[in-house]
Amino acid sequence: MSRAFGARARETPMATAVADERQALPCIELDRLLNRIAHGLIASGLGGNARAAVFAGNCVEAACVYLGGLEAGVSTVPINFHLTAEEAAYILRDSGTHLLFVGPETAEAGLAAAELAGSVQAVVGWRCASDPRLARWEDWQAPRSEAEPPAGRSPRPHLHYTSGTTGRPKGAETPPSMFPRRDTVEDWFAAQRESFEAGGGRSPVMIVSPMYHTGPLHSVRAAAGGASLIVQSRFDAEGVLAAVERHRVKSFMMVPTHFQRLLALPDEVRGRHDLSSLDLVTHTGAACPVEVKRRMIAWLGPILVEAYGATESGSTNMITSEEWLRKPGSVGRTLAPFEPLVVGDDGGALGPNQLGQLYFRDTTGRGIAYHNDAEKTRAAHLEPGVFTLGEIGYVDDDGYVFITDRSSDMIVSGGVNIYPAEIEQVLVQHPDIDDAAVVGAPSAEMGEEVKALIVPRNPAKPPIAAELEVFCRSRLAGFKRPRSYEIVSDIGRNPMGKVNKRELRRRFWPTERTIG
Repeated sequence: MSRAFGARARETPMATAVADERQALPCIELDRLLNRIAHGLIASGLGGNARAAVFAGNCVEAACVYLGGLEAGVSTVPINFHLTAEEAAYILRDSGTHLLFVGPETAEAGLAAAELAGSVQAVVGWRCASDPRLARWEDWQAPRSEAEPPAGRSPRPHLHYTSGTTGRPKGAETPPSMFPRRDTVEDWFAAQRESFEAGGGRSPVMIVSPMYHTGPLHSVRAAAGGASLIVQSRFDAEGVLAAVERHRVKSFMMVPTHFQRLLALPDEVRGRHDLSSLDLVTHTGAACPVEVKRRMIAWLGPILVEAYGATESGSTNMITSEEWLRKPGSVGRTLAPFEPLVVGDDGGALGPNQLGQLYFRDTTGRGIAYHNDAEKTRAAHLEPGVFTLGEIGYVDDDGYVFITDRSSDMIVSGGVNIYPAEIEQVLVQHPDIDDAAVVGAPSAEMGEEVKALIVPRNPAKPPIAAELEVFCRSRLAGFKRPRSYEIVSDIGRNPMGKVNKRELRRRFWPTERTIG
């Protein structure tokens, strides 16, 4: 029996354990499948720093690979399925990926990325066209043992990648606050069950965001603790409501863009679905406009909980609906083991309601850590264990944290972090561009969108937007590509070559606040 679904396979063998729009697996079937996947991963020589990566859209198979990795004590690497082959290849190399899983939408890019990376020993695909370079999913896992995998292997956290300020993604293991460190896989699953039960045992849990994000993967780990899992392949506003009603979903995680798309549905469409099973909606990823959140609470009731944090830290702050209605705009009080610290320009600590750089003190002493990059790790810390997520804010008299601006160049569009440096490095390779700067501009739906300011090599004949879009298409994932271009004579570099991005952003924003 698997550690995730063994007990449920005995008690309710035919109850749905995991489902997407195409298929639903009962507990007994998932139990056997997870054991086969775990044995397949172990037989592939994975463990330690040899990892498996998932480069595929949301589906039952992807969720099962993540769960099988947890059973096997193998670290899995979620890769954004919008990335180009070259972008994915960097992650494969840096992460030490030896086994790559792909779906029909990523098979071509995945095979190309594996070839570029040079470290990948096999590529496994589900529902893909026949290709001699590709192992079929059924052929890879079906012959494996259905016995329980070894109990003594060490649990291994996922290795996530976020966009990097220097143009390369930075890797970070799932932090201890989201992935408890235990000596054995058996102990880890016991901790997951305890956490799931302590949180109210909400089941089913639904995933509506891509599983390459940390929030949806947290829901996958809830399945490791005992929850049934409903996976949506993509976000469709009415489809999500219908799935909640059909599966009697208890909880899910969203970003503010999802809220706006739900609220854009006609009242009669929203009103025709029974959402009474829902008792928790967590949102994260980006700041939620105050009016949008008020409307969501008025519609669903005070079941919204906002989590603030980052891939590398986990949640540092949380706020309930009731608290937020008293403190609109706050991201809540800081959670243990973290403590908030606001620092002024002189490096000194500031008091309540004083605006400055927001840091967090990790009382365990860990702070945050970036894979294979000691310099980035050092740069994020004021001192050992005291780190920043690159934002400006203040803490009020009651200990509630408010975010007002961003000190880094990062753009947050629809809950996705985008760093301008990578885009700028692509743009300046264009033969008609002399210099470029990328900033976040306001977007009603996405919060922020990517805007490129272009200094042409020949001012009399600047490149046109359509030409630049074609140039970027083969070099950047779609979510990174600029949504608009503006020709300028100068981007304001100082004698040291630095650009004041906040000043560049300012003219596009209606107020002093220059983030979404």
